[in-house]
Amino acid sequence: MNIYIGNLPYSVTEDDLRDVFSQFGQVDSANIITDKFSGRSKGFGFVDMPNDGEAREAIESMNDKDLKGRTIKVNEARPREERPARRDRY
Repeated sequence: MNIYIGNLPYSVTEDDLRDVFSQFGQVDSANIITDKFSGRSKGFGFVDMPNDGEAREAIESMNDKDLKGRTIKVNEARPREERPARRDRY
């Protein structure tokens, strides 16, 4: 299951996410989304857990909990929506 984590402090690393969520079970991957120009965190990320039961326990346990001074939002990630191609305006 792919899990969305929002309202992350900018100081949180992918290793921090992996450590926190591995308390609930196996973590396949942890990704923090960064701005492609500045390289700075956008304040949200995703954790992929292969076992749905462990993932649901992690969601229930971690949603609205404090992580490094901020209350994080945790829920099952929705599929990425297709967006129309951008047009150049030159």
